[in-house]
Amino acid sequence: MSAPPTTASRATRAIGGLSLAGLALLLGYALWWSPPDVVQKDSVRIMYVHVPTAIVAFSACAITTLASGMWLRRRSEGWWVLGGASAEVGLLFTGACLVTGSIWGRPTWGTYWDWDPRITSTTLLFILLVGFLALRRVDNESGIAAQRGMRAAIVGLLLFPNVVIVHYSVDWWRSLHQPATITRLDPTIEGEMLFTLMLGIVVFALVFAWLLVHRFRLGWLEERVRATGLDAAIVERRAEADLAGRAR
Repeated sequence: MSAPPTTASRATRAIGGLSLAGLALLLGYALWWSPPDVVQKDSVRIMYVHVPTAIVAFSACAITTLASGMWLRRRSEGWWVLGGASAEVGLLFTGACLVTGSIWGRPTWGTYWDWDPRITSTTLLFILLVGFLALRRVDNESGIAAQRGMRAAIVGLLLFPNVVIVHYSVDWWRSLHQPATITRLDPTIEGEMLFTLMLGIVVFALVFAWLLVHRFRLGWLEERVRATGLDAAIVERRAEADLAGRAR
């Protein structure tokens, strides 16, 4: 009896195991071992999820933009699948970034939502990801080979430029958000808080890698099924045409 089809491998199992161990360690540091902030008190603990999910979401958008550009240049199926896989996982992390930011904003700013430049530009990023994935589905079902993926790829090219706007929004406009915390020459956090934040970035990067690999492999299988179904439909249509010609 053959083994069931799976997208797992030794590498993904190792990444998955490291992700679970890292999440357990991060939970301990985020909730207990790292100290509360002097100003924000315990509400700062949301940072250990919010900031890493934002960084991973922006990285996913960068991958999707790269994949979209490469697909437009080479029309390679691998780039097509990678762009979609990264966008789907990136949408998940962008949503988590918005939700955790909203939760953090309530005790910090007194409101769950404010049309702050960074919040607004991140929301636009979320909408672009939804539009990108929707256009991929529409283009896939259109049946017009010349147009397949063109509109989606163009939207994909807009993702990373929007990430740049999100990053610099606190410098370009008046914003409720604080400036960069860890990319400055003089970081505003240190000790166990800095360690916990960096741990969160590494852990969520591992989770992203695990999800991306599995979604890419699943997308590749979906493309194989789609290509097989299309080939079968062409063969069936030719057989029908042959029978019609003989009947005449």
